[in-house]
Amino acid sequence: MKKSLLKKYADAIVRVGANVQKGQHVKINASVEIADFVKLVTEAAYKAGAKKVYVDWSFDELTKLHYRYQPVSVMSKVPKWQEEKLAEEVEVIPCRIVLLSDDPDGLKGVNLEKMQKVQQAVTAVTKKYRDALDCKQQWTIAAVPSKAWAKKVFPSLRTSVAVESLWDAILKTVYVSEDADVFAEWNNHNKSFAEKCAILNSYKFDRVEYKSKNGTDFTVWLIPDGKWEGGGEYTLSGQYFNPNMPTEEIFTSPMKGRAEGVVVATKPLCYRGQLIENFKINFKDGKAVSWSAEKGEDLLTKMLTFDEGASMLGELALIPHDSPINNLGILFYETLFDENASCHIAMGSGFTNLIENYEKYTIDELHEKGINDSMIHVDFMIGSDDMNIKGYTKGGECIEIFRDGNWAI
Repeated sequence: MKKSLLKKYADAIVRVGANVQKGQHVKINASVEIADFVKLVTEAAYKAGAKKVYVDWSFDELTKLHYRYQPVSVMSKVPKWQEEKLAEEVEVIPCRIVLLSDDPDGLKGVNLEKMQKVQQAVTAVTKKYRDALDCKQQWTIAAVPSKAWAKKVFPSLRTSVAVESLWDAILKTVYVSEDADVFAEWNNHNKSFAEKCAILNSYKFDRVEYKSKNGTDFTVWLIPDGKWEGGGEYTLSGQYFNPNMPTEEIFTSPMKGRAEGVVVATKPLCYRGQLIENFKINFKDGKAVSWSAEKGEDLLTKMLTFDEGASMLGELALIPHDSPINNLGILFYETLFDENASCHIAMGSGFTNLIENYEKYTIDELHEKGINDSMIHVDFMIGSDDMNIKGYTKGGECIEIFRDGNWAI
């Protein structure tokens, strides 16, 4: 891939995605395997005016060794220096850039029971810091090809060609090309989201109903003063940013504990470095009460029982079947892309900023209004070319939202 395009992409991540401001700190989460691209993002952040850039590195092969050799008691302990680091981030509020590149099967073979215990213990300690940053920091998630991921997506191609092909696909989804005005493209993209959200919010739906021939037959109730959003967002201090690069979704957080029916996944889910495939979930009284999967059912069980809120919904997202990412015809095995090629829902925590005037309420009050609380937030795809979605108002009016997989409004 041309260095000029990679620099343009790195600059877009910094300026369009995280929208780094002069004097801000920037935190980058990335694998050591993409160190060269991290260098480009770091330089772009400094050129944008960042005061300090630091990187939290990861490497699946090391993670697997830790799980193999360290006891649960050791892995579950959050050291004092790490808590102090998290506390400092709450004070400094760094922009956060997450660069995804991991092999979808990168943690295959790790003991699921051990992983669950460790993650529950660690998250119980770190969640309060994450909550303290909620709606205060700019953040963005973008992707960079690794060899293993590229070969998973394009198994018939030799590795170098697979990586190049994955680069091509990624850059197309985020409007990065030699002659593209990336800022203008994203401004137009966000404008279209705002127009569609205004229409959805005008109906003030009481509930939404999903139906597909594959077996999805599902009804979810919405929060009375909740709202639909899509594209860019604002922090509480008024800074605009784009949290996902790419994005094609318009989403809301539904009412906690009010969902009935069955949903059938239409794409594999990569969770904790392992794949869950061909699965479905049955809901009653707002909770997942039974489920099955052809592959990864034990992992699905761990996900849905992670904590009390993991069995309930945190998000509904609408993406037309005729969308730019879906039309690429590529299964990315990465939620950032696959969720933006298909309607999806998420188990676990909801988004507190999707309540009207959310800044006037405490986190506890927002949860009381119906936003689900959990230590996880996991998206999975349920969209199809025959998906029909209807919204019902409190007055009983029925509005077609999706017809045969695409927008009807």
